[in-house]
Amino acid sequence: RSLTPLLDGIDRWVELAPLLPIIVSLELVLSADNAVALASITKNLNNINLQKQALNIGIFIALILRVLVILTAQYILDFWPVKLIGGTYLISLSISKLISINDISSNEKEDKNYRTESSILNVILLLSLTDLAFSIDSITAAVAISDQFLLVITGAIIGVIALRFTSGLFIKWLEIYSNLEKAGYL
Repeated sequence: RSLTPLLDGIDRWVELAPLLPIIVSLELVLSADNAVALASITKNLNNINLQKQALNIGIFIALILRVLVILTAQYILDFWPVKLIGGTYLISLSISKLISINDISSNEKEDKNYRTESSILNVILLLSLTDLAFSIDSITAAVAISDQFLLVITGAIIGVIALRFTSGLFIKWLEIYSNLEKAGYL
């Protein structure tokens, strides 16, 4: 009975199909900073296999959380404390990361290979929460474009898959472009 409204909307997919590329494009554009943040978190694991594993598990959990947020978006977006908590988390994450980046860059002259070891479980948890906080803007934009949850969820799934691959690319770019991490958090 609860799926009936969703299934009734499927016949409108022909009309809504042109919105999918727009939703996916918005997801990709709004997730660029997310990819930098996820890559920054993941690079704390020194082993490339652990990095891949943490990204896969963390982004999978984040996808589940995103779908839950999309399904409850109309209620969550009306609840201002959620916006306040998400915004506060993003600001504190940015400030703490920028401070730690400056500390690391000032110590880089002494030790070029400095990296903090992080537990894979901590990284996975942090990846999931960070993605959820960073995805609020893309979820809000997608829900504003269409009220068809299947369309929005499809766009989110495609966007998260792309985010997984771009995060892997950003891990490599963070090694090459030292200011990319600062730009992502700003």
